Amino acid sequence: MLKHLKANPELDLVRKMLNRLYRDRVAFISLIVLVGLYLAVAFADFLAPYSEGHYERTLAKAPPTPVYMMDERGRISWPYVFRYERRYDPNTFTQRFLPVTDQKYYVHFFVHGEPYKLFGVIPGNLRLLGVDAPGQLSILGNDINGRDIYSRMLYGGQVSLTIGFLSLFIVFPIGMIYGGLAGYFGGKVDDLMMRVAEIVMSIPSFFLLIGLAAILPPGLPSSQRFALVVVILAFVGWAGLSRVIRGMVLSIKNEEFIDAGRAIGLNPFTIIVRHILPQTTSYLLVALTLSVPGYILAESGLSFLGLGIQQPDASWGNMLKEAQDVSNIIERPLMLMPGFLIFLAVLAFNVVGDAVRDILDPKARVARR
Repeated sequence: MLKHLKANPELDLVRKMLNRLYRDRVAFISLIVLVGLYLAVAFADFLAPYSEGHYERTLAKAPPTPVYMMDERGRISWPYVFRYERRYDPNTFTQRFLPVTDQKYYVHFFVHGEPYKLFGVIPGNLRLLGVDAPGQLSILGNDINGRDIYSRMLYGGQVSLTIGFLSLFIVFPIGMIYGGLAGYFGGKVDDLMMRVAEIVMSIPSFFLLIGLAAILPPGLPSSQRFALVVVILAFVGWAGLSRVIRGMVLSIKNEEFIDAGRAIGLNPFTIIVRHILPQTTSYLLVALTLSVPGYILAESGLSFLGLGIQQPDASWGNMLKEAQDVSNIIERPLMLMPGFLIFLAVLAFNVVGDAVRDILDPKARVARR
């Protein structure tokens, strides 16, 4: 069994790719960033101090909670916070949040908080950080509805980072099968199928997304809206992939092992799926890492325009929409943190994608030797 695994060319390719990514420090750091982001949003229920819908009306627009580690005598203390109280300033006609120092609220690890279902299946209520009520631990402050921005940022990442891969689960099978059939059969079948793909590619994708998202019923639940956004993104994304796969199939279908498959009586669909499409694995790995950022940006753009994920459910796009007010940008710049995470995720995906493309490019491998 071990000899078979060592001799497996696909595993060997993955091992070599990981080794070369490790030697490319920038790409390796980007890969670590992506792994960290996905782990953080996967365990958002545990890492977030509060649930996605938790709110405190009296703490709307409250600033981040200072965490103190020195007591009033200047000695090192266990981390604690003070309760915030909103007060009206008659001189400036504004509301201010001032700490009430009559009682300390110590920060506890592994506390029992609001119940949740981890991965939607495992019930639990254990959270990494928390303070006793009525204390509030707001690492990045609260939004206009008194909801914890840090917690919602973790939950919002589940939507923004997941939607790209869910779209690819639709795009890749359609694009691969469609392009494989067009390239294998060629002739008039190829011409007709490629004209259809070109029609789809000629549609302005982002404006199509806006148009289709705008006609969705306003009262549609966010779960259904999320599924429809995934389908819409997939609908406009398969055509480009199919053209590339079709070109690769045209060069592969005349190889000797394909002729051997025909000679033993394999049907065309089996030849395409089992023998031709696996030869495109290298390109598909690159396409996967370079396609996800586009879907992340598309979902964020739709949610920012109010056509994607709707409040009270969180996504990085609709959280960033709340920060577009100039007063928020000036007074509470931490509300822009979801935008920074979008930038970080897209940049990391592009860096890793470029590195994978260089690794799998035959000319680049020859040059390294």
